[in-house]
Amino acid sequence: MKTLLLALCFALSFSSWASAQTHLVQDVLQSQRTLIEESSRNTIGPAIDALVASGLPQMQTVLEVWQAKDMWQRKADGLFFRATKNADGMYTLRSLDTGAEVSTAASTDLSQLKPNSGVRAMIATALVQFQLSDPDPVKRADALVSISRDPGAALLAPLRAYITAETDEGILARKTRLERLMTMAYDSDVASRVAAIDQMSGDLGVDFRATLNPILTTTRVISQTPPEANIAQEVIAGSDALTRELAYALLVAAGDAPVEISKEARDTALQANIEGGRIAGFPVAQLSTEAARDEAYDALVSGNLAAPRVTSADIDASLANVRFFDVYTEPSQVVTAAAEAALAASETRVAISQAADLGLDALSLASIYFLAAIGLAITFGVMGVINMAHGEFIMMGAYTGYVVQLFVPNHTASILIAVPLAFAVTFAAGVALERLVVRWLYHRPLETLLATFGVSIALQQLAKNIFGTQARPLTAPAWLDGAWAINDVVSISYIRIAIFILALLFFALFVFIMKRTRLGLETRAVTQNPRMAASMGINPDRVNMLTFGLGSGIAGIAGVAIGLFAKVTSEMGSDYIVQSFMTVVVGGVGNIWGTLAGAAMIGGFQKGIEFLNPSNTLAAQSYMIIFIIIFIQFRPRGIIALKGRAAGD
Repeated sequence: MKTLLLALCFALSFSSWASAQTHLVQDVLQSQRTLIEESSRNTIGPAIDALVASGLPQMQTVLEVWQAKDMWQRKADGLFFRATKNADGMYTLRSLDTGAEVSTAASTDLSQLKPNSGVRAMIATALVQFQLSDPDPVKRADALVSISRDPGAALLAPLRAYITAETDEGILARKTRLERLMTMAYDSDVASRVAAIDQMSGDLGVDFRATLNPILTTTRVISQTPPEANIAQEVIAGSDALTRELAYALLVAAGDAPVEISKEARDTALQANIEGGRIAGFPVAQLSTEAARDEAYDALVSGNLAAPRVTSADIDASLANVRFFDVYTEPSQVVTAAAEAALAASETRVAISQAADLGLDALSLASIYFLAAIGLAITFGVMGVINMAHGEFIMMGAYTGYVVQLFVPNHTASILIAVPLAFAVTFAAGVALERLVVRWLYHRPLETLLATFGVSIALQQLAKNIFGTQARPLTAPAWLDGAWAINDVVSISYIRIAIFILALLFFALFVFIMKRTRLGLETRAVTQNPRMAASMGINPDRVNMLTFGLGSGIAGIAGVAIGLFAKVTSEMGSDYIVQSFMTVVVGGVGNIWGTLAGAAMIGGFQKGIEFLNPSNTLAAQSYMIIFIIIFIQFRPRGIIALKGRAAGD
């Protein structure tokens, strides 16, 4: 009998305990009911803190439901539930303690909690403590984003607690870095802060520099003696850092000196005291000079009718009695000294990285110019033909790539097909141009220029008739998407890297053709002395045709490469024809090494000017043209001159 009574008492106690446990979350919510219903960013903080401080494991779900606007309140009793809408329009209510279904209710019996963006941000910060150890790596990563957006001293301890247990290497690295940054800003131990700063000294991350900047923030303090604070420097009034006028304005703002009377305020006071055509006994008609107005104003001051003017001597006397100090908001000198050294090291590395990034940009632009100019180096440099339609061969190559992609959806395969096909198309077009037009105009540069310019206009119009005036896409393969990020400052897109490699391959191919093939041997012979070459059995007419076709074909391949990152339109060739001619002329007519050097010079000079004047790329091109004009005055045959027909011998 006693055993039965004990069992009955235990069962009743357990039932009471279990019942209490199933309402713990609801009890906490009800204790903060007023603040939750108001849901204002300015007042919701204590309610969110109470939910987190409860330590209940369900609170993570509660906060997530609240943040997602899925939490509802029953109007009848004010209880909170998670609600989902049914097909019949009714809402199923689920307990926030157990997740079990409680009942159903109509929408008119419920109020949806709709936290604004500010409240949702505060909830996200509160969720961090739960999400840092969440089994889902996505939620752990989101928690780090929330911390970085709204860091605080209270989040440092939870972040540290969940670093050692992290299994994902990427998230572990992010947690460790964020912990170091927050240690610098919020740790109460000076030694720990200094150690974190020294550990990351010279880091290139923007977040690192953004963490150091508040530590090194200063305020300007006015004092007769050095204040008992972490002084950054004393600023002398009248120096470049603190002008005399600004120093006195600081005194006025602090209430330590009278306001200067401006000319406008003086004249207003004079006008307000006109009586019978006079001001303090001075006829108004005589107050036409500044000196006379000052004298009249001083008379008003003597009669207590205006505030006294502040003279230069008054300003000097006021400034002589005070000193100006820039004081760190950070009280620890050790921390600010470490932060200054770390920031200086970081800025040095940033400057070096920016120079490297600029060099990569210049190299990338040079490779583009080289690709565009290498075909012209053959037709103009070797043959001496001014082909104004060279840009349109680039355009034809780009459109060839576009047409191939219409029939071959695989972008990698389409590019592999487009490169040789573009060469074939533009080679044939170049041969046709040489046979029909250019061959009749050799040694007549002006007529050649005009004829090929007419051909370029015709080709542009033909492209407009076929493809329209809108830009057409030439999509790069997926493996060329993105960029190679060397660090937080230096990066280069994979397309630019591919174009650079392609330029090197074409350079090697051109050198091989000119040095190791019969066509190259015959071309060099015709270039040096066409009559002697003809007497040795070489057909100059055939060599000129193949050489012109080769230069045009290479321009077509360049068009495919350029079209991967530039707009493909009928006018795209016009964007590169001028740079191509400048590259060939500056490098040295008829010399492939000169073309390479010319591309490097023009690309580097243009990027350098754009870096100094980033808001005006047109100015950069103008300065580049001026530079080239001056350069040609001193080296009219370019960087590497070539003797022979193309050089004017």
